Amino acid sequence: MPAKKLIWLFFEHQKNVYVNDFPKKKGAASQRMNKFKEPLKQIRTNYELYLLILPTVIYFIIFKYWPMYGVQIAFKDFIASKGFWGSPWVGMEHFQRFFDSFNFWTVIQNTLGLSVFSLVVSFPVPILIALMLNQLLHERYKRFIQTVIYAPYFISTVVLVGMLYVFLSPGSGLINHIVQLFGGEPIYFLSKAEWFKSLYVFSGVWQETGFASVIYLAALAGIDPHLHEAAVVDGATKWHRIWHIDIPGIQPTILILFILAIGNLMNVGFEKAFLMQNDLNVSSSEIIATYVYKIGLQRAEYSFSAAVGLFNSLINFVLLLSVNRIVKKINGSGLF
Repeated sequence: MPAKKLIWLFFEHQKNVYVNDFPKKKGAASQRMNKFKEPLKQIRTNYELYLLILPTVIYFIIFKYWPMYGVQIAFKDFIASKGFWGSPWVGMEHFQRFFDSFNFWTVIQNTLGLSVFSLVVSFPVPILIALMLNQLLHERYKRFIQTVIYAPYFISTVVLVGMLYVFLSPGSGLINHIVQLFGGEPIYFLSKAEWFKSLYVFSGVWQETGFASVIYLAALAGIDPHLHEAAVVDGATKWHRIWHIDIPGIQPTILILFILAIGNLMNVGFEKAFLMQNDLNVSSSEIIATYVYKIGLQRAEYSFSAAVGLFNSLINFVLLLSVNRIVKKINGSGLF
């Protein structure tokens, strides 16, 4: 075949390819534009809902995301007079100092021990309470029980710790009076390191369990009542209905709240731990939150305390991603 004819066929082929592909490229561009326009259309259609959520978004931007700008002081020797940009960089020096400090393992063990203990004890209790309340048929009695178990949630942490001091006082506390009635000696609960974790966790269960059960009650209310009616017709007992209808019905809610709880595993509440802490129980009560407070505010070592706080947040972030991925592989659905 002559060379000219080969060249002519080549260019004809290229022209056909270009002409055939052009509409596809145009279609792809059109699809991209539609993807961009679709969210705007949704916003215009449901603008009332977006206006309702706008204050929350603004709150998170101002008080959660904007302060992240200050995380850089964890890598600097922060001097207030020089500001963020004027303070000298020190790299990972503060992190290394924390890892090498005498208190590192004590603080990590106390924080993990307290948070894991709290998770194991407090996480299943609201589920059990919600399942039991869901079985109550007498509305007045049900509302009374709900009011009683919800009320402690609205007690401030300061008042709660004050109640612990009153009830557990070795001289005039109700608990020690009961101990003495049975022939025992007064126990200095708040002065003994071995009692700190139990007091912290079980007081938290008493205070927060009732309110935490509201989410599970809402999930139970979304279960189709016809499922229970059909189960009753088939002769299923209450236990069978709870096990085969209620628990599977609230399983997605349980998994999401479990993932969120793991994401906050290292965020043990500062207020109660700090108020319950004293020189006699500090070996068990010194957690990351109280350690950061003492280093950052009392000693004014802002960069070091920021490094410790950032380390804590990174651990929580890794735990959240890991647990979410595991749950997603096992159950097929996760938080994201």
